[in-house]
Amino acid sequence: MKRAAIETSLAAVFFCGLCVLALAGSALAGSPAAESLWTPLVDRLAADGLERRKVTYFFSSPDLEFQPEIMARKMNVLLHTKLSARKPGPQPEPQVMDRYLNPLLIAGAYAFYREHRAELTLIHEQYGVPGEILTALMLIESRLGMTVGDYNAFTILASMALAGDFELIRDRIDNVDTSAEIMDWLVKRTREKGDWAYKELKALIRYAQASGQDPLTIRSSVYGAIGLCQFMPTSAEHYGRDGSGDGLVDLFDTRDALYSMANFVAEHGWKDSMTEEQKQKVLYRYNHSESYAMTVLAVADRISKTRELFGG
Repeated sequence: MKRAAIETSLAAVFFCGLCVLALAGSALAGSPAAESLWTPLVDRLAADGLERRKVTYFFSSPDLEFQPEIMARKMNVLLHTKLSARKPGPQPEPQVMDRYLNPLLIAGAYAFYREHRAELTLIHEQYGVPGEILTALMLIESRLGMTVGDYNAFTILASMALAGDFELIRDRIDNVDTSAEIMDWLVKRTREKGDWAYKELKALIRYAQASGQDPLTIRSSVYGAIGLCQFMPTSAEHYGRDGSGDGLVDLFDTRDALYSMANFVAEHGWKDSMTEEQKQKVLYRYNHSESYAMTVLAVADRISKTRELFGG
């Protein structure tokens, strides 16, 4: 009996020890040591005019974790792109991305167009951007609002802003070219991307406050684009428009997203009378890819032909 009691006591002590370790681990993200990691960003944001108390609160969240792999992934993509461009021979020609011309996707896009036809007509009158173009953009950017990203915008942008220091990601960079020239380029580009992410982080905080959202809970793409229209936060601030009439710009609201997209395209010079090439140049500004611009026009054309076939 004594031996059984001792074994039971030891098991209880061991279990309690595991519980303490688990609790300590879960609290680590919100511990002073974890918070101190973000101190440079907190100081920088406060110096730029954001309220220190609120900024400190954001960075004390136990759900916020520094993820250097985000910046490393971006830099590895840029590095491989740079090295590929150096290779001799012709570069791939831009082409329409056929996956977006799938009949089921086009049918869904046409249904979206019909559902929002009245709103799209008003938008066309106000901004001069056809509903077919806006529907095509919405299809490609977020599958008509059904896919807005599974990432956390605050974590993405804060991690990239902090990782502007190349030393924080050096061991995560692919070892494909260790020349001094490439290393200098990597350090410079990482710093530039960090500064870019910092500006986007500031804009995210301001956007969230203006739209009544919690910046810590806004979903985004892998690099921080938000909403149905997948704007970066600086674009949300500059081009965002209130289409629903509630006084707020919420890019997760369909009408707000459509009006904001139309404003973006219009401000970059869209005119229905433009040539195909000129229209591609405007759409290129939405996403810096010639294939992307060509695909938007191709999808819009399919929607137009479907509309002509079935009416509406």
